[in-house]
Amino acid sequence: MKAPTLENNRVKLTLLDLSNYKHLTPIAQQPHLIQYSPSKIDTAGDLKNYVQTAVDGYYHKTIIPFIVFDKQTNTYAGSTRFGLINWQNKVLHIGWTWIGYEFQGSGLNKNMKFLMLQYAFEVLEFDKVEFRIDERNIKSRRAVEKLGATLEGILRKDTLMFDGFKRNTCCYGILKEEWTEIKQTIFNTFL
Repeated sequence: MKAPTLENNRVKLTLLDLSNYKHLTPIAQQPHLIQYSPSKIDTAGDLKNYVQTAVDGYYHKTIIPFIVFDKQTNTYAGSTRFGLINWQNKVLHIGWTWIGYEFQGSGLNKNMKFLMLQYAFEVLEFDKVEFRIDERNIKSRRAVEKLGATLEGILRKDTLMFDGFKRNTCCYGILKEEWTEIKQTIFNTFL
């Protein structure tokens, strides 16, 4: 499996690996950037371990991790990935997304998600894309809802956080048969 390069006039997503992850160090150190994630990335060692886990998943064909490059500012902005890829059932997750505070609300995330959804449905021909978000993370939940994803349910106390808190996880999904309408309405300016 060769990782795709997903690109439009705003953003370029390329394979995140141990050769390029250090571009993300200043962003990963921003306070509370991924406070609703069970991952830890704020030290050099933690970030390297995070990327190593993604690389391992890539070689096992369950993850495609991306480094995010913002073409508007000509700088690296963060990371995202396809994860929990189930090739047999044609379902994958989009998540593990974090971009620096200066990129949030700029339209960068919507560009990223368009490219990823388009690839998942039109190239991989998957049947469903899922998003899993901490119930408390209202900002991310609203962002995914704006993409046309449907809240399918809430997994109660399913993920252990660093502080010992067991979070509830909101499960959102987009089906292949919903993609055409979502693409033509929510992402119409990208066409």
